[in-house]
Amino acid sequence: MKKQTYEARLKKITENWLAHATRKNKVDPSWDNGIYERYLHPAVTRETIPLYWKYDLNPKSNPYLLERIGINAAFNPGAIEIDGRILLMCRVEGYDRKSFFAVAESKNGIDNFKFWKTPVVLPETGDPDTNVYDMRLTKHEDGWIYGVFCSERKDKSAPEGDCSSAEAQGGIARTKDLIHWERLADIKTPSPQQRNVVLHPEFVKGKYAFYTRPQDGFISTGKGGGIGWGLSKSIEKAKLDDEKIIDCKIYHTIKEVKNGMGSVPIKTSEGWLHIDHGVRNTAAGLRYVVYAFLCDLKDPSKVIATPGGHFIAPLKHERVGDVSNVVFCNGAVKRDDGRIFIYYGSSDTRIHVATTDVDRMLDYVKNTPSDPLRSAACVQQRIGLINKNLEYLKKHNPELLKLSLP
Repeated sequence: MKKQTYEARLKKITENWLAHATRKNKVDPSWDNGIYERYLHPAVTRETIPLYWKYDLNPKSNPYLLERIGINAAFNPGAIEIDGRILLMCRVEGYDRKSFFAVAESKNGIDNFKFWKTPVVLPETGDPDTNVYDMRLTKHEDGWIYGVFCSERKDKSAPEGDCSSAEAQGGIARTKDLIHWERLADIKTPSPQQRNVVLHPEFVKGKYAFYTRPQDGFISTGKGGGIGWGLSKSIEKAKLDDEKIIDCKIYHTIKEVKNGMGSVPIKTSEGWLHIDHGVRNTAAGLRYVVYAFLCDLKDPSKVIATPGGHFIAPLKHERVGDVSNVVFCNGAVKRDDGRIFIYYGSSDTRIHVATTDVDRMLDYVKNTPSDPLRSAACVQQRIGLINKNLEYLKKHNPELLKLSLP
C-alpha cells in the first residue's frame, strides 16, 4: 500500500512540476497599450521549484511522499544576462516565512526557467540577518557583479515581548559567477534604516554611487522623502556621508506613501532609464505600482523626464496573493538588440515578465506628460490631447471620428 501511494504521488507531482516548468508563454492579446507586452502566464512560480528542494524523495524515509520543507512563493527577482542567458535572482520564501536567494535560468527570458541545483549560499556578517530579500544585481565597471539586498534583523531596542519590530539595512555581496559570494559590510547612511538600495553600474566622480530609500522605521519612511542618492569612496565599507533626494514622494500620486528604486538603471543614448516602484494608500490597503523616469547621462542624480502615472499596475490574477494589489520590480535586462525584459513580482507570490524595447521606452518617458498634480489641471491636459486628436481626425480619419461620437 505504501509503495503504491509513493509511486502514484511521484507520478502526480512530477507531471505537475513539468507542466509548470516547461509551459510555453505567449503574449496576452487582451493587453495592448503599445508601451510593453504582458504575458498570459507567470514566468516563475513556486510550482517551478525543483521537487528535490521540497520533498524527501526516498520512499523508505518518506513513504507517503509528503512535503518536508515547503515553498510558499517565488517573487521579486534581480535580473542579469550572462553569455546570452537570462538569470533571475529569485526571492524564494519557505513555509517558515524565511526568504533566500536562488538562480533561475532561461535561454529566451520568457519561459522554461530552470533553477540551478541549490539555492545561493550567502555568507553572513558578524551580526547575522534574520531574513534577506529583493536582491538587485549590478554588473559594475570594476569587474564585479554586486548583489545589493534588504537585510532584516530584529530590532534590538524593541520592548520585551515585541516580536514584530524589525530593522532593515542595505546588505552587499559580490561575485564573479553568482555561485561564490563575498559578503561585504552593510552600507552606512545618515538614515536609521534602509530599503531598496541599488548600486549604480558606473563610477561617478571616481566613487561608487548608490540609490537609497531613507527610512525612519522598518515600514514608515518618516522624514525619508523618496529615492536618495549618495557617493562612497569604498565598496568594501560603503558609507554615504550625504544622502540627497532625487525623486520625492508626492501627495495624492502613485508615490504618496513611499517610493523606491526598482531595477538597476538601464543606460541608453539619451539617459539612464529608471523602472521603480511607488506606493499609495487605498481603503483596501497599500497599492504598489511600477513607474518610470529618465536621468541625465552625465549626472545620474538629475531627473530629466517624468511621465505621469504608473507604468505597470497589478492586473487580473496579479492582484491576488500573499500581499495583494502589489507589483514590484527589482530586475530588468537590456539585450544587445535593444529589447528590454522587465521582471516583476505580483502580490509577493509569483514572477512575471513584460517586454519592450529602448526606442519605445524613450518615447514613453520623454513624451508622456508629467502629472500636473491637480484634477482641474489633469482635465485641461486631457482636453489638450482630445482637441489635438479631433483636428487630426477631421482631416485624416472622419469615419473613426463619427464612430467615436454619440
